[in-house]
Amino acid sequence: MALVVICGQPYSVKSTAALSLSEALKQSESDSNLTVKVISETSFHLDRNQSYANMPNEKNLRGVLRSEVDRSLTKDNIVIVDSLNSIKGYRYELWCLARAAGIRYCVLFCDVEKTLCRKWNEECREKGQPSYDDKIFDDLSSRFETLDRRNRWDSPLFELCPHKDGVDKSSTAIIEAVLHLTKKIDSKTRDVKVLQPTIATQTGKFSEANSLYELDRATQEVTSALVEAQSQALGGPLNGVSLGQGLPVVNISRPVGLLEFRRLRRTFIKLTRQTSLSGPPPPSDADSAKRMFVDYLNRELGSNRREQEKYKLKNDDVL
Repeated sequence: MALVVICGQPYSVKSTAALSLSEALKQSESDSNLTVKVISETSFHLDRNQSYANMPNEKNLRGVLRSEVDRSLTKDNIVIVDSLNSIKGYRYELWCLARAAGIRYCVLFCDVEKTLCRKWNEECREKGQPSYDDKIFDDLSSRFETLDRRNRWDSPLFELCPHKDGVDKSSTAIIEAVLHLTKKIDSKTRDVKVLQPTIATQTGKFSEANSLYELDRATQEVTSALVEAQSQALGGPLNGVSLGQGLPVVNISRPVGLLEFRRLRRTFIKLTRQTSLSGPPPPSDADSAKRMFVDYLNRELGSNRREQEKYKLKNDDVL
């Protein structure tokens, strides 16, 4: 239904704003069945100093949050991203996710001066509460990219001033955000905009997500079936194991542990995704994905693989 991006300097009480907005939305009379999900670093039990200790960690954190947002966006719930969201390029990526999902979007900005944020951070550190190290705080503050409501990804923009007005469900900015997110749209509505996905974005998103889902599910089913079959064979070779009608049989010439199966599965998925960048897309149905994975396992673990290796060694000795 909607994506809300909470934005502000480190320790500008963004989490309090996210909680207040969530409570206000749940108590809204417009929809008693409204589902609200808050996505933040703490929801993944991530330490804030470790997450922002260096650029690779910070990039990985943004990737984790973005992936969770992508999985959570539907037309039946409201997702609130409670993080710094200080880089405009990252806010644009989140806006693109909302557009691809065809939902509403807005930004709630906690407007607090850097000096006051530093003071609040130091006070929490003295109390033994979670806080930023001074070096990390200064780095994040200096890299904060100012919002501009003229940008699509920064609009509509609701500005909250915690140091002046406090933060609760009755704050003006939160009330305005709730009205924007829950207002019913009709032919006369002009102040609420639902993002519309482009045909290319919508098709590509569905196709890629569906293909990866089928690939992951199908390879997991094959792996589980082979582990079970191998346990029944008491660790012996597997010859002519059928996984379903129309699928090639599996021939494994030696015992294979669960860890090796998992490694082969990860490698297969990685190779399939890399190939799809320059060639055909990953299979979008379970049977095709299983067929490709079984062929891959037969090549890697089957008797043909062993014969090929023996033949290669023999030719090397002759040369």
